[in-house]
Amino acid sequence: MNMRTRPPMASKRLDLPYICDICGNARSTGKHARCSKLRQKRKDATWAAIMAEQEAVRRLNKEARRG
Repeated sequence: MNMRTRPPMASKRLDLPYICDICGNARSTGKHARCSKLRQKRKDATWAAIMAEQEAVRRLNKEARRG
């Protein structure tokens, strides 16, 4: 089974500000690939915690169904 490291993108709206928190420029202008990579690295621990919590809930639900 292929385990995800992050939830699917379509599950939530990305609530990003208009101004880049990394470089301070408007996100709509220029390229923010480098900023995006840094932001993803910062969020890795957060996503790992969210995914672990979801997996724990799935396991509890599965055990509850078994009775």
